[in-house]
Amino acid sequence: MIGFLNENSKVIAVDFDGTIVEHRYPEIGKEMLFAFATLKALQDKGHKLILWTIRVGPLLEEAVNYCKTNGIEFYAVNKNYPEEQLDEKTSRKLNADVFIDDRSLGGFIGWSEVWQTLHPEGMDFSHQLKNELAHYNYKKNDSSLFKKLFGSK
Repeated sequence: MIGFLNENSKVIAVDFDGTIVEHRYPEIGKEMLFAFATLKALQDKGHKLILWTIRVGPLLEEAVNYCKTNGIEFYAVNKNYPEEQLDEKTSRKLNADVFIDDRSLGGFIGWSEVWQTLHPEGMDFSHQLKNELAHYNYKKNDSSLFKKLFGSK
Protein backbone atom coordinates (compact mmCIF):
# COMPACT_ATOMS: atom_id res chain seq x y z
CA MET A 1 0.00 0.00 0.00
CA ILE A 2 1.48 3.32 -1.09
CA GLY A 3 -0.29 6.23 0.57
CA PHE A 4 0.14 9.80 1.64
CA LEU A 5 2.28 10.68 4.62
CA ASN A 6 0.52 11.45 7.86
CA GLU A 7 2.07 13.43 10.72
CA ASN A 8 3.89 10.35 12.06
CA SER A 9 4.90 8.94 8.68
CA LYS A 10 8.39 9.18 7.29
CA VAL A 11 10.23 8.56 4.05
CA ILE A 12 12.43 5.52 4.56
CA ALA A 13 15.16 4.55 2.09
CA VAL A 14 15.91 0.82 2.11
CA ASP A 15 18.89 -0.95 0.59
CA PHE A 16 18.38 -4.32 -1.11
CA ASP A 17 21.52 -6.51 -1.00
CA GLY A 18 22.56 -7.30 2.55
CA THR A 19 19.44 -5.63 3.95
CA ILE A 20 16.26 -7.04 2.40
CA VAL A 21 18.10 -10.13 1.18
CA GLU A 22 21.39 -11.76 2.11
CA HIS A 23 24.30 -10.27 0.17
CA ARG A 24 24.80 -12.46 -2.91
CA TYR A 25 25.10 -9.70 -5.54
CA PRO A 26 24.62 -9.97 -8.49
CA GLU A 27 22.33 -12.89 -7.58
CA ILE A 28 19.44 -12.40 -5.18
CA GLY A 29 20.15 -13.89 -1.78
CA LYS A 30 17.66 -15.36 0.67
CA GLU A 31 15.26 -13.01 2.43
CA MET A 32 16.65 -11.54 5.63
CA LEU A 33 14.63 -12.65 8.65
CA PHE A 34 11.43 -10.55 8.98
CA ALA A 35 12.38 -8.26 6.05
CA PHE A 36 9.10 -8.32 4.14
CA ALA A 37 6.93 -8.55 7.25
CA THR A 38 8.62 -5.42 8.65
CA LEU A 39 8.46 -3.55 5.34
CA LYS A 40 4.74 -4.34 5.06
CA ALA A 41 4.14 -3.19 8.64
CA LEU A 42 6.01 0.06 7.94
CA GLN A 43 3.85 0.65 4.87
CA ASP A 44 0.74 -0.13 6.91
CA LYS A 45 1.83 2.64 9.31
CA GLY A 46 1.86 5.03 6.34
CA HIS A 47 5.60 5.30 5.72
CA LYS A 48 6.80 5.79 2.14
CA LEU A 49 9.48 3.27 1.26
CA ILE A 50 12.11 3.99 -1.35
CA LEU A 51 14.30 1.21 -2.68
CA TRP A 52 17.83 2.63 -2.69
CA THR A 53 20.29 0.23 -4.22
CA ILE A 54 23.43 0.05 -6.34
CA ARG A 55 21.53 -2.17 -8.76
CA VAL A 56 20.66 -0.79 -12.20
CA GLY A 57 19.19 -2.16 -15.42
CA PRO A 58 18.10 -5.81 -15.44
CA LEU A 59 19.55 -6.44 -11.96
CA LEU A 60 17.43 -3.61 -10.57
CA GLU A 61 14.34 -4.88 -12.38
CA GLU A 62 14.96 -8.32 -10.90
CA ALA A 63 15.17 -6.86 -7.36
CA VAL A 64 12.01 -4.77 -7.82
CA ASN A 65 10.11 -7.79 -9.15
CA TYR A 66 11.37 -9.95 -6.28
CA CYS A 67 10.02 -7.41 -3.80
CA LYS A 68 6.68 -7.18 -5.67
CA THR A 69 6.39 -10.97 -5.58
CA ASN A 70 6.85 -10.74 -1.82
CA GLY A 71 4.17 -8.05 -1.41
CA ILE A 72 6.26 -4.86 -1.40
CA GLU A 73 5.85 -2.11 -3.98
CA PHE A 74 8.07 0.88 -3.33
CA TYR A 75 6.96 4.49 -3.55
CA ALA A 76 10.07 5.17 -5.68
CA VAL A 77 13.19 3.32 -6.79
CA ASN A 78 16.59 5.04 -6.64
CA LYS A 79 14.91 8.47 -6.67
CA ASN A 80 13.04 10.76 -4.30
CA TYR A 81 9.67 10.39 -6.00
CA PRO A 82 8.40 8.36 -8.98
CA GLU A 83 8.32 11.27 -11.43
CA GLU A 84 11.83 12.56 -10.65
CA GLN A 85 13.93 12.89 -13.80
CA LEU A 86 17.51 11.85 -13.17
CA ASP A 87 20.34 13.51 -15.05
CA GLU A 88 23.90 14.68 -14.36
CA LYS A 89 22.51 17.60 -12.29
CA THR A 90 20.42 15.36 -10.02
CA SER A 91 22.00 14.40 -6.72
CA ARG A 92 22.21 10.66 -6.10
CA LYS A 93 21.53 11.31 -2.41
CA LEU A 94 17.93 10.85 -1.36
CA ASN A 95 15.90 13.18 0.80
CA ALA A 96 14.80 10.49 3.24
CA ASP A 97 14.16 10.65 6.97
CA VAL A 98 15.73 7.25 7.65
CA PHE A 99 18.15 5.01 5.74
CA ILE A 100 18.14 1.27 6.38
CA ASP A 101 21.36 -0.19 4.99
CA ASP A 102 23.84 -2.93 5.83
CA ARG A 103 26.70 -0.54 5.06
CA SER A 104 25.79 1.99 7.74
CA LEU A 105 28.15 2.48 10.64
CA GLY A 106 27.74 -0.52 12.90
CA GLY A 107 26.21 -2.65 10.14
CA PHE A 108 22.65 -3.81 9.65
CA ILE A 109 20.86 -4.14 12.99
CA GLY A 110 18.23 -6.65 11.77
CA TRP A 111 14.57 -6.15 10.94
CA SER A 112 13.27 -6.85 14.43
CA GLU A 113 15.55 -4.13 15.80
CA VAL A 114 14.54 -1.78 12.95
CA TRP A 115 10.90 -2.15 13.97
CA GLN A 116 11.63 -1.68 17.68
CA THR A 117 13.73 1.40 16.92
CA LEU A 118 11.11 3.04 14.72
CA HIS A 119 7.97 1.89 16.56
CA PRO A 120 8.89 0.86 20.11
CA GLU A 121 6.22 -1.26 21.78
CA GLY A 122 3.80 -0.56 18.94
CA MET A 123 3.83 3.18 19.52
CA ASP A 124 4.21 5.90 16.90
CA PHE A 125 7.38 6.49 14.94
CA SER A 126 10.23 7.24 17.34
CA HIS A 127 13.49 7.72 15.48
CA GLN A 128 16.01 8.98 18.00
CA LEU A 129 19.03 10.90 16.78
CA LYS A 130 22.25 9.85 18.47
CA ASN A 131 23.83 13.25 17.82
CA GLU A 132 21.01 15.76 17.76
CA LEU A 133 23.46 18.68 17.39
CA ALA A 134 24.47 17.29 14.00
CA HIS A 135 20.89 17.90 12.88
CA TYR A 136 20.42 21.38 14.36
CA ASN A 137 19.69 22.83 10.93
CA TYR A 138 16.42 20.88 10.81
CA LYS A 139 14.98 22.59 13.87
CA LYS A 140 12.30 25.12 13.05
CA ASN A 141 13.08 27.57 15.83
CA ASP A 142 16.31 29.56 16.13
CA SER A 143 18.85 28.05 18.49
CA SER A 144 20.65 30.19 21.02
CA LEU A 145 23.95 29.42 19.23
CA PHE A 146 22.49 30.82 16.00
CA LYS A 147 21.36 33.96 17.82
CA LYS A 148 24.77 34.38 19.44
CA LEU A 149 26.59 34.02 16.13
CA PHE A 150 24.29 36.03 13.90
CA GLY A 151 22.29 38.16 16.30
CA SER A 152 18.55 38.57 16.47
CA LYS A 153 16.42 41.62 15.79
